[in-house]
Amino acid sequence: MSIPASAFDDNGEAALGLRKIVHVDMDAFFASVEQRDNPALRGKPVAVGGSSGRGVVAAASYEARKFGVRSAMPSLTAKRLCPELIFCKGRFDAYREVSQQIRAIFREFTPHVEPLSLDEAYVDVTEDLLGTGTATRIATLIRQCVRKRTQHTGSAGRSPN
Repeated sequence: MSIPASAFDDNGEAALGLRKIVHVDMDAFFASVEQRDNPALRGKPVAVGGSSGRGVVAAASYEARKFGVRSAMPSLTAKRLCPELIFCKGRFDAYREVSQQIRAIFREFTPHVEPLSLDEAYVDVTEDLLGTGTATRIATLIRQCVRKRTQHTGSAGRSPN
């Protein structure tokens, strides 16, 4: 079901009665944490996951994705696609810590945060705590704050609900 144009005002914001929701999804999250924490991995194809015969890629850096390496791919297939692929064992305590830092940033804008996973959340910005203005502007500010404070990038888009 599509949302009719009448649901938006002239600035593309949700009309009265609709919630303003920002969806945030971090880029190659586990792999980017590994690259941030280990400068030797920066610019190299990195996969987080098991490298054994039964291992699976949990996350792939953008450098690895250029070779076709994707999440949920068997590690043997990933290594065949990208022989230079560097496997890192998952460090979920580190990922959880960065995730908590990112969620704290969301809560500066609104108390209404609905996490979907460590690297993804819905953020209801209908009640704008900082008086920022539009949901589009808030999404931009969230991305900028996350980048500045954690060195991680993500996508953030708005939608009425």
